Amino acid sequence: MKRPAILLYGASEADADVYYATGMFVPDPFLYLDTGARSLVVMSDLEIGRAREEADVDEVVSLSELNRELKNRGISAPGAADHAAFLLRRHRVRRVEVPDTFPFGLAERLRKRGIRVEARPAPFFRKRVVKRPDEIRAMERCQRANEEALAEAVRVLRKSRPNGKYLRHRGEVLTAEALRRVIHRTLLEFNCQGKSTIVSSGDQGCDPHNRGSGPLLAHASIILDIFPRSLETNYCSDMTRTVCRGRPSRELERLYDTVREGQELGCRRIRAGARGVDVHRPICALFEERGYKTEPRKGKMVGFFHGTGHGIGLDVHEPPRVGWNEDRLPAGAVVTCEPGLYYFGVGGVRIEDMLLVGRRRSRNLTRASKEFVI
Repeated sequence: MKRPAILLYGASEADADVYYATGMFVPDPFLYLDTGARSLVVMSDLEIGRAREEADVDEVVSLSELNRELKNRGISAPGAADHAAFLLRRHRVRRVEVPDTFPFGLAERLRKRGIRVEARPAPFFRKRVVKRPDEIRAMERCQRANEEALAEAVRVLRKSRPNGKYLRHRGEVLTAEALRRVIHRTLLEFNCQGKSTIVSSGDQGCDPHNRGSGPLLAHASIILDIFPRSLETNYCSDMTRTVCRGRPSRELERLYDTVREGQELGCRRIRAGARGVDVHRPICALFEERGYKTEPRKGKMVGFFHGTGHGIGLDVHEPPRVGWNEDRLPAGAVVTCEPGLYYFGVGGVRIEDMLLVGRRRSRNLTRASKEFVI
């Protein structure tokens, strides 16, 4: 049975599926069509020359010429639906598959023109799950930049001094914002870009996606979660370390040691054929055995209340998931392993590595130290 044609519409700088299909960075949305026999993109005059050199397609269609043809046919202001419908008719295509993130309005306008539009859930391109050698190399390069940024942040923390409740650096209170700028500047030196990097201390770290703000606490956990994108290849990396500058409480040290044990357990269990739950459940059981319950307290969750990991590639979060799911991990996927424990009044701890899934054992792509007290 012949597979349906594929239709995409988006800016490849922001849409990983469009970039994966074309291999070209474009900041504005454009059409991509793969009929099964032929692939093409529609490009403006601004991008058409570059597209003919860079785009991994069979044909680059001029948007200007397409507009002229449609206006000659009586369409005064052609839009994306008109462009797509015309090209689909030209290639005798009446049915297309689109990602489930495809623009709803565009899909409706195509349906009114007699095109059958069917959404396919993620991963739209299943090949994206299993990484090619060049994709793995790109992610490793991004991870090396990630580790340089972490090392620079740790250097700043080492130079800081506990002064009462807070850390001070060069005579001033060290803030999450200042340390985040250190991380982002270092990433840019390696042609990578950080966004929403997490630098959170104390109880802020008990909300896993709290970016962190204000003064960094002395003698407390500081979560550094860095997930940059390469500006050269568009591939991402993801790593979390938890550190403490000063003297952590015995309770916080025990929390860290337990998370590290759970994270190492998860890394050992990540292999081809394992289900997400096969990795996640033993970590949850270990935490429970150590006395760390997951439950709501005063309207907020404490314990381990997120998944163990996720796929990563052109997107920071992509399939496969590693949590309470039955999906099996394929050899060649790259996933994170990032359990955490979070208790208000004690602190938050999360440790994250990035692993290439292997048939018997997986290869850890992360080299950074897991030293806690710095």
